[in-house]
Amino acid sequence: MGIAEADVDDVFQEVFVVAHRRLGDFEGRSSVQTWLYGICVRVASDYRKRARREGQESSGHQQTVAASQEDDVAMHQARAELDRILDALDDEKRAVFVLYEIEELPMPEVAAAIGCPLQTAYSRLHAARREVEAMLTRLRAKEEGPA
Repeated sequence: MGIAEADVDDVFQEVFVVAHRRLGDFEGRSSVQTWLYGICVRVASDYRKRARREGQESSGHQQTVAASQEDDVAMHQARAELDRILDALDDEKRAVFVLYEIEELPMPEVAAAIGCPLQTAYSRLHAARREVEAMLTRLRAKEEGPA
């Protein structure tokens, strides 16, 4: 969700502080999982806004893996590229894309977690998919170089 690797533990803790503080407000209109995802989306969004204001990078792309571990390096690079692609999406599209495509939540739960109508969530997902595909196409073209 665009959290720098170095800050994941702090943001994770913040999610549970918010969940604990708001547990009494949980009305059971959705599953606990959906409710927690909604908190995660909002806390991550707040973190990214705070990071932008403070001039920090909003996602960690540091490579600390030894070069001899080729699989680990490749996985780390793929993860960094995914982070860059997700960072390019606006907050609404990123949230829907991550919750549906990566976390594999059903779309009604995604809509409930981010607090929008179901059709709006579907529209954001389709727009996010188009943007991700366009970015991947540009990335592949860049990797292949001039023909």
